[in-house]
Amino acid sequence: LMYDPLAVGVWHLHRHFNAVPAQASYLISLLGCRFALACNISTKLIEPIQSRCAILRYSRLTDEQVLRRLQEVCQAESVSYEPGGLEAIIFTAEGDMRNALNNLQATHAGFGFVDQGNVFKVCDQPHPATVKAILDRCIQGDIMAAKNEMTALYNTGYATTDIISTVFKVCRYHDMDENVKLEWMKEIGFMHMRIAEGVDSLLQLLGLCARLVRSAREVREGGGGR
Repeated sequence: LMYDPLAVGVWHLHRHFNAVPAQASYLISLLGCRFALACNISTKLIEPIQSRCAILRYSRLTDEQVLRRLQEVCQAESVSYEPGGLEAIIFTAEGDMRNALNNLQATHAGFGFVDQGNVFKVCDQPHPATVKAILDRCIQGDIMAAKNEMTALYNTGYATTDIISTVFKVCRYHDMDENVKLEWMKEIGFMHMRIAEGVDSLLQLLGLCARLVRSAREVREGGGGR
């Protein structure tokens, strides 16, 4: 059976694709062409379609790959930017080129210039520098300063889920003792899960600061620090 190489359909799967008519249309179309089905969660597809697919899973893009593509787009579209702006887009994209290009386009359309401040305004995420300052306070053991800065960040109106997500990303790239970072990632992960379950008050974030301070102190006292 020969397939026309030009007859390739790229379908972005939404919930309506699980309907029976869509399945029938898909099976009939197999007689004349091949489909590339793009989805985020392959297990959401109905089994008759899954069984007929060769599933390919791709890892997240590296920061270098995203940066290179963003620079190409900026040059082609005459987008004004500063290096820090592209770094902010890479930070918010988390290895997803779709997010990176969407954030680039939104920032350029909204402000006409891509820099860190404009990117984080468009993406509505806490600035990493603010979160890093809180983590630095926790490393120093200054719980009161960490609590005050976390409260100020929370009062700016950011969602608790956005705050904890940014805390996780900043901690991952923070230059600190690896033993401390490991304990912190565990604490942040547990807190992220609790917030996702609906317990998303300021008290949870303040409790996280206290646990981070305690974890850092225990690692140092146990001889695991630098």
